Amino acid sequence: MFIEFKNQVQLLLKEAAASLGFDVSAEDILFEVSEHADLSTRLAFQLMASKSEKGSPAKLAAEIVSAIRPENLQKADLVEKVTSTGPYINIFASDLYLTKTVSDVVAQKENYGCGKNTGKIILEHTSANPNGPLHVGHIRNSTLGDTLSRILKKSGYDVDVQYYVNDIGRQIAVVSWACAHYPLDKTKKSDSAIADVYIKANVDLSKDETINNHIEDLMKKVESGDKATIESFKTAVDLAISGIQETLSLMNVKHDKSIRESMFIESGAVWNVIDRLKKTGKTKDENGALVVDLSDYGYEKTLVIQRSNKTSLYTTRDIAYHEWKGPQCDRMVDIFGADHKLISGQLRAALDLLGQKVPEVVIFEFVSLPEGSMSTRRGVFISADDLLEEVIDKAYEEIEKRRPEESEEFKRNVARMVGVGAVRYDIIKVSPEKSTVFDWKAALDFEKQGAPFIQYSHARASNILLKAKEDGIIRSENDLQSADFSRLIEPQEAALIKRIARFEQTIFECAKDLKPHPFAIYARELADDFNQFYRYVPVLNIDDADLKKARLSLVYASKIAIGNALFVLGIDAPESM
Repeated sequence: MFIEFKNQVQLLLKEAAASLGFDVSAEDILFEVSEHADLSTRLAFQLMASKSEKGSPAKLAAEIVSAIRPENLQKADLVEKVTSTGPYINIFASDLYLTKTVSDVVAQKENYGCGKNTGKIILEHTSANPNGPLHVGHIRNSTLGDTLSRILKKSGYDVDVQYYVNDIGRQIAVVSWACAHYPLDKTKKSDSAIADVYIKANVDLSKDETINNHIEDLMKKVESGDKATIESFKTAVDLAISGIQETLSLMNVKHDKSIRESMFIESGAVWNVIDRLKKTGKTKDENGALVVDLSDYGYEKTLVIQRSNKTSLYTTRDIAYHEWKGPQCDRMVDIFGADHKLISGQLRAALDLLGQKVPEVVIFEFVSLPEGSMSTRRGVFISADDLLEEVIDKAYEEIEKRRPEESEEFKRNVARMVGVGAVRYDIIKVSPEKSTVFDWKAALDFEKQGAPFIQYSHARASNILLKAKEDGIIRSENDLQSADFSRLIEPQEAALIKRIARFEQTIFECAKDLKPHPFAIYARELADDFNQFYRYVPVLNIDDADLKKARLSLVYASKIAIGNALFVLGIDAPESM
């Protein structure tokens, strides 16, 4: 509803400005958040800057407001009035804006907030090396990528989420060699068992250089198409990926497809990439390796695309992967950690050099724990499984204190929802370019405005509606579609409805900027507005039956909006906590 409201405002102001001799497109009119109005704009400054005019912005703002024709204002039925205060033009929403918002939410339910964007996006995220379990450093990639994919889908895009499986190359050769030389602990989760032997292999590699010859031989055999070696790589990789997928599933992270890196060796696409890059005249020999000079793109460091032993590199295969997926979509989006900033830039440059579509890259800084650094190679790391287990256990302790009478199944289920939600929310609420330290105590604090607070708000709305059914006020939520929404006139009611109305606009902005953290903030503010409404406005304890029904409709609309917001954030929405 907010987008429709904003569109009406833009048209009003465009026509008013045109009558004063200014040519401005509706889409170029910029708005600001204001405590004094539902929308505010410094359009007067914009127009004066566009014509390099001198004078008073306040005077022009007043003239624009006066130029709004009464018949145009009447047609803009979501707009109550337009005023000016100094250089600002302030716009206020009508009562119809409020009633239509509630009506739309209770009618559309889970579809509320869907945008109208079109086009196919292939989004790649996580793609962790299958040499052990996910660690805390991977969690931000997975959470960011999954939440962004949900936002893009909600905004209307057709999104294909892919996991690019590194099943070839030096690290996988080490994993394969390790699996053949050390027994796997089958009592452990498969990715953890792989990590054990991988760590052992690296210890032995540091002591015995001859092992490296075996590793190089395995790499050559795979790239030459040796089926037995390829199968041994696949077996090891599948074990690791199986364990990784278990962790992702616990985190509510989903991929639509897994694309294997080896596919581009087997198809010959990698060698085609190398040949075509040679033809650009930008390649040269550097200590026996083949490199690409990307100085024209601002990169002093050359890009190695073939080792001196004639095997390809991850980056070479990544170029082939992007060439493969480019024609299948309108846009490609990649989620990379800060340590991939250089290589992702070189990837884009190489693709451009070849005349291919380049991906949009989201770079994130790392999340860490007070415990310290992580390294799979050294075997010193905090696994995602360990972190999730600890946080879920802490959530269980909190649920046990709050709801001791509930069944063990209830407490375990809610603890999982709260624990996973706390981890996801604490990570996603921070802008990707900022590093963050995960603090489980703060993340699980029910009183602070994190995931448990938002989830509790959803559960509270559910409980109110359940009580209304038990008391015979309504038979089901469908009864609330006929409520008189115009009765919702209290300040807290209006504030809550206006927040709900901004759902689609917030989704639109996050999808446009490829940044999910503003939506996390929106969800928290939505829950806060619902709790302020519930705190100051009685719902069930009033005699006016029509007003009670109207307020129950707002509780229902809030439950839908909060539930939809939690789904977008990849967080479960409990009916009871």
